[in-house]
Amino acid sequence: MKDYVPSRSPCAVGRASRLLGDRWVLLILREAFLGIDRFEDFLGRLDISRAALTSRLGWMVAAGVLERVPPEGKRALYRLTPAGEALRPAYDAIKAWGDIWLPRAEEAMGDGDMPI
Repeated sequence: MKDYVPSRSPCAVGRASRLLGDRWVLLILREAFLGIDRFEDFLGRLDISRAALTSRLGWMVAAGVLERVPPEGKRALYRLTPAGEALRPAYDAIKAWGDIWLPRAEEAMGDGDMPI
C-alpha cells in the first residue's frame, strides 16, 4: 500500500488536492455520504480492486476524513469524521457542476458515436 503523504504546500487548495484529487477518494466519499461504512460494501458498490480500496481507505483515515472503528482487526467500520462531514458541501458542489456541465456519455454521443 502506498502511504498517504500530506502536502506541505502553503496553499490550502494544493494541500486539499493531494487527497481529494484522487478519483477513488471522491467515489468513496460519495458512498460514505450515502451511509456505506463497511469494506465489503464499498468494494461491492465501486469498480475498485481490494488493494486500491485498502490504500485509499488508509489515506482517508491518515488524513482524518474517515475513522476506522475499531482501529485494528477485521470487520471494521469506516465512519466519516467531522472533517469528512465538512466535505459534504464541496462534494455536493462538484456533483452539481458535473450534472450541469458534463453530460452523461449516452447524452453526449451523436449517431454512430461510440462511448469513450
